[in-house]
Amino acid sequence: MISFILSVLVLILGYYVYGSFLERVFGADKSAATPANRLADGVDFVVLPNWKVFLIQFLNIAGLGPIFGAIAGAMYGPAAFLWIVLGSIFAGAVHDYFSGMMSLRHDGKSISEVVGIYMGDSAKQIMRVFTVLLLIFVGTVFLVGPAKIIDGMTDGYLTMWGWVSIILVYYLLSTLLPIDKFISKLYPIFGIAMLLMAVGLLIALFTGGYHIPEITGSTLRNMTSNPDKTPLFPMLFVTIACGAISGFHSTQSPLMARCMGNETSGKMIFSGTMITEGVVALVWAAVSMTFFGSVGGLNEAMIANNNNAAWAANEISLNMLGPVGGILALLGIVAAPITSGDTAFRSARLIIADTFNVNQKTLVKRLLISIPLFVVAFGLTQMDFGIIWRYFAWSNQTLATIVLWTITIYLSNLNKNYWISLLPAVFMTMVCSSYIFIAPEGFQLAHGLSYALAAAITIAATASFIALRYRKQRAALAN
Repeated sequence: MISFILSVLVLILGYYVYGSFLERVFGADKSAATPANRLADGVDFVVLPNWKVFLIQFLNIAGLGPIFGAIAGAMYGPAAFLWIVLGSIFAGAVHDYFSGMMSLRHDGKSISEVVGIYMGDSAKQIMRVFTVLLLIFVGTVFLVGPAKIIDGMTDGYLTMWGWVSIILVYYLLSTLLPIDKFISKLYPIFGIAMLLMAVGLLIALFTGGYHIPEITGSTLRNMTSNPDKTPLFPMLFVTIACGAISGFHSTQSPLMARCMGNETSGKMIFSGTMITEGVVALVWAAVSMTFFGSVGGLNEAMIANNNNAAWAANEISLNMLGPVGGILALLGIVAAPITSGDTAFRSARLIIADTFNVNQKTLVKRLLISIPLFVVAFGLTQMDFGIIWRYFAWSNQTLATIVLWTITIYLSNLNKNYWISLLPAVFMTMVCSSYIFIAPEGFQLAHGLSYALAAAITIAATASFIALRYRKQRAALAN
């Protein structure tokens, strides 16, 4: 229990101390005119109250990540607590704050456009394709996942495909309608429900006599049932993404950068939501380790149920929260991913619109971009859900890595403290490289060889940045 309490306290302290430090490094300007004020269009560029922007951003980035990812990550044991805390503060908050604020400074541009500004046109074109594909994966995952959960809750009342159809109609509406007419009305309600669910579980933890494993020398190890097939590094750092660092967040931040009335709101909206998501992930990791008796009990239960995190989340909610659990589970476990899926499609629409300079004021133009996205997503629902989820997980962390390198170049160009993003960029490069070499959906190479190849890629990426910085410094001196 002590390790868990300290983890929560460190996360909160990290927001106030490190979050303020990040804000000073960036140089948020209270008097600067934001895109929502300068480019107001009544559809995507609309000034919204800070509390609404916070809840929308939180629900946008949360999805299934801090629930499903935390449950799967808890199978590794208390090491998950350390990654959630350190990842959220020193990687996730840096990634989310700067990606959001850089978008804000560049007229609310999509992350692919921001990457292009600092890494060149080739990187921009690759990022446009990569990001849209990731967002379609996200939309598909958050289309099938919730439909499966609702189908299970309703005992096959409408079949999974019936729920898929209903969710798809909702996605179409939320993608097309002005942000202040639909999303800003529903999201705060769902966001509050998800937070209440986490608070309810937290209270149940403290009052139900549960024993949360402590971080000790004996527990700080890989506690999965088959450590050889699921090495803690890099698997844990990809399994828990949205509760620590997630590239998907950078695709959502521009949506809110277009709705902010003041630059100084960025700390609360971007860093604050990341830290809040970290707290939610901590709660779910803790209840997962305790509800089934132990970390070993969690592993056994997950294996017996085909590693179905949705089943585990439903069991935990209904049993720990009592009669209210069903309602909160429906709103928190189902609404959260749905409300991330719809903004994934909305983000994809905006990226394509930015790419081809298509004005989005008219409904017809929004439809022309959106319909093909939904057709592709529906086609992907015919694939095995597990395969889609795994590719989403890796591509998600790869995007986060690219964004961290972009932030590093941005800070270096301005002669600001680039170490705050360079260190997590190097770490995540090693994580993503080794994962694709080791993972079943990757090259399935021996661990030693995989780590060596990943180290070579990481060194090459770091050397490229150092060389780029050196060339720019020489050019500056020459001028």
